[in-house]
Amino acid sequence: MKFAFIIDPIAKLDPTHDSTVAMMEAAQILGHQVYITFLDGLSIIKGKAYAHLQPITLTPVELIDEHWHSESNWYKLGESVFLPLESCQAVFMRKDPPMDTSYLYATYILDLIDPQKTQVFNSPHGIRAANEKMYALQFPSLIPETIVTQSKSVIAEFLEQKKALIIKPLGGKAGEGILFLQEGDRNFNSLIEISTQQGKEPIMVQEYLPSAKEGDKRIILLDGKPVGAVNRIPTGKEFRGNMAVGGRVAKTQITTQELKICETITPKLKKDGLIFVGIDVIGGYLTEINVTSPTGIREIDIFNQVNLGQETIKHIESLVL
Repeated sequence: MKFAFIIDPIAKLDPTHDSTVAMMEAAQILGHQVYITFLDGLSIIKGKAYAHLQPITLTPVELIDEHWHSESNWYKLGESVFLPLESCQAVFMRKDPPMDTSYLYATYILDLIDPQKTQVFNSPHGIRAANEKMYALQFPSLIPETIVTQSKSVIAEFLEQKKALIIKPLGGKAGEGILFLQEGDRNFNSLIEISTQQGKEPIMVQEYLPSAKEGDKRIILLDGKPVGAVNRIPTGKEFRGNMAVGGRVAKTQITTQELKICETITPKLKKDGLIFVGIDVIGGYLTEINVTSPTGIREIDIFNQVNLGQETIKHIESLVL
């Protein structure tokens, strides 16, 4: 089969970390033709979604001393061809946030793919519906107390109640722009002005969970089924556990409470066509639902001696055959 991956610039991906590369590598190993394209490679011609597709050949990573290692030249690209995306059996939307205008328009292009011919993972509609910060608000019993606002006075009142808060931009990724705010912080006004773009954009504000010091757990769900997890623990003076900002990864187990979280959100994920999802859990609370390009499977593979890339591709095979 032919699989197309819509990605960030290939040279910026880390084959030892990025789940996208793990999936492409697995698809190649399982005998599929793998192509890549980018947001600016998408078009609509005669009502059909087209893309400039480049065939890619990957040199798989190797596990050495419990670390992934890759060749310096870990991929080779073939000549680009301009084809309808319906010439592929599956299209993977794996572009990182932010969900900006270009990203939004790309999902509209992908809407024009005939699902009887080609499946898109995750669903363009689902990606639009699932802002990675806001989507979790549909499950109020599972999340820490949260507000979304651009009002300085509303945030000040919330801070007075909770004493310590976490501020998140609604369009960020990998911990970008997340702030820790304590009562009495003399930078309060400036932090809120910067975060809200001078009151023009709402932000998410959550009560601070002290258990964040013990880790921010990433759980991968494949078609609603939790298939693995990794704990991301803050290091040094950093309060964020994200791997992108230096969080230490550790082996972990999925708890009974976390299984209940997965069971609760799965019907909604399935309804919205969200097949590959990464949720974040702190102290038994759901904090985010990541649907654009969730990562973590390389780390889970090491700790659990599994291959989630191949498990994912084999499941996709079952859905498109």
